Amino acid sequence: MDVRGEAARVMADMRADADPVRAAHEKRYLKSEYVHIGVPVPTLRKLALSSVKTKPTRDELVALAETFWDVTDDGRPVHEARMAAGEVLAKRAALLEPRDVRLAERLIRDSVSWVYVDHLAEKVVGALVVRHPDLGTVLDEWVGDPYMWIRRTAVLALLAGVRAGNPDLDRLDRFGDAVIGEREFFIRKALGWVLRELSKKDPEWVVTWVEPRAATMSGVTLREAVRRLPPEDAARILGR
Repeated sequence: MDVRGEAARVMADMRADADPVRAAHEKRYLKSEYVHIGVPVPTLRKLALSSVKTKPTRDELVALAETFWDVTDDGRPVHEARMAAGEVLAKRAALLEPRDVRLAERLIRDSVSWVYVDHLAEKVVGALVVRHPDLGTVLDEWVGDPYMWIRRTAVLALLAGVRAGNPDLDRLDRFGDAVIGEREFFIRKALGWVLRELSKKDPEWVVTWVEPRAATMSGVTLREAVRRLPPEDAARILGR
């Protein structure tokens, strides 16, 4: 693969689809200081994934993602390019190796918004942990990290196992207790999100975990956690 050539082609195609009105709206919505081209997400995804339609090597994939991530205009990162980096890594996550959790960490530490973090958290970090369970020890470190987006990643990475039908209930239990007192909205939301997804498959576990903690749980966590529970369970927990 001509990594730089592919990245340049994708970016040129994105710029051809530029919508200044959309770019301005998206920039305001995300409170972003990045450059925004204004490409709709479905179009962005289609263009980004065209670069890995032919299966790359692991080294090519990593180089391509890093090339997208580092695209700048006038010294500022380009939103759509960073989104493209996450898309190609998620699409070809099966090529990644345990060492690539550090690549994901670098990108997340260089992120300033959920819009980049969440895809990397579930589809890249979470997928790596599902395939290589020993990497769970990395999440154990991250859940107490000073950087909020790393803590959010530790929690959201558990979604991959939940969706695959192999939830890491021990870590969800421990991580939940570790972050239940968080003041950060994005951490509170992340915990509720994972509990909500688990409740679709194992509502009994969620009820058992949430009910004794309902009084100390933030409102946003609690509302998400009970959203998909049987109505009688949700009503009882909320009534407490």
